[in-house]
Amino acid sequence: MQPQMRDGRARRGRSGPGPLALVVLLAGAVAWWGPGALRAEAPAASRIATVGFTVSDLDRAVAFFRDVLTFEPVGEREVAGRPFELLAGVFGLRARVATLALGDERMELTEYLAPAGRPIPADFRSHDHAFQHVAIIVSDMDAAYATLRKWRVRHGSSGPQTLPASIPAAAGIRAFYFRDPDGHFLEVLQFPPGKGDPRWQRSDRLFLGIDHTAIVVADTEASLRFYRDGLGLTVAGGSENFGVEQEHLNNVFGARLRITTLRADGGPALELLEYLAPSDGRPAPADLRATDLLHWQTTLVGGRAEERAEVAVRAGGRLVSPGAVRLPDSSAGFEEAALVRDPDGHAVRLASVAGSAPRR
Repeated sequence: MQPQMRDGRARRGRSGPGPLALVVLLAGAVAWWGPGALRAEAPAASRIATVGFTVSDLDRAVAFFRDVLTFEPVGEREVAGRPFELLAGVFGLRARVATLALGDERMELTEYLAPAGRPIPADFRSHDHAFQHVAIIVSDMDAAYATLRKWRVRHGSSGPQTLPASIPAAAGIRAFYFRDPDGHFLEVLQFPPGKGDPRWQRSDRLFLGIDHTAIVVADTEASLRFYRDGLGLTVAGGSENFGVEQEHLNNVFGARLRITTLRADGGPALELLEYLAPSDGRPAPADLRATDLLHWQTTLVGGRAEERAEVAVRAGGRLVSPGAVRLPDSSAGFEEAALVRDPDGHAVRLASVAGSAPRR
């Protein structure tokens, strides 16, 4: 897909082409730069601060995460105005945003009061390219599944699955997909002894935290060019998953996945899920917008948002915001951000904190 570039700095009165406009001039040179050149200029990824998505009813969504999954609400704000319109790529928006915590990780849920978005399509599947989920770690899968059944959640898997020894990297992991009230896919996952972060072996509570967010991609190499070479994430592992258990977990007959785990310097991991089979996963809608319930966004904090956006576009991304947008305050946890979409349409918010963003 050809990147769509707009020069956000032109609105601020600078003469001549801004850095993002220069991306167009340099586009012809990208082919011979190669991944090594992008890695050399990519800033080190600081941390994945939040993972979130759009909901139809914020009060209902917060209650679900709080009462069913024991997340703790830590803040709520209402946003409107030109900076937020530019950042989200949505004119005339007014939104309520809630932040919730589970352990050290945070989720961000957004309800657009205006304009209204579209629901998740009834036939949306877990191997379609717009798919994203978070993996919530539990200390006892049987107890977690019983809790979800008590709350009558919608199944995404046929039931909890234990991955077999034929997948060495994942052997013994127990997992289950389910859906929230709007239809977003979520996962609960239990690591056996010796796998995963040692903190996931705690037994003092049932729901422990978020290990990773996973996205379906069409081409792992193209995604690595974006996330590793462009955004500075580090490959931390991988596996090829297949078999009847994997089929029942994803609810996809014949599922065979190439899974690549990426990490920033902090926060949950990012997993790339490439379906080697079946190959009929549908691309994300070309007109997907932040107001749609299919919209997820991963917030990466660190470095200067303008510079990171420029590199992300050169690495195959597409701008949603017109470059980096300065917010009126830091209530979102950052001062400046740009919203980009990766080669498959997944949204990434590149944010600058105090001291990393230039003053204008």
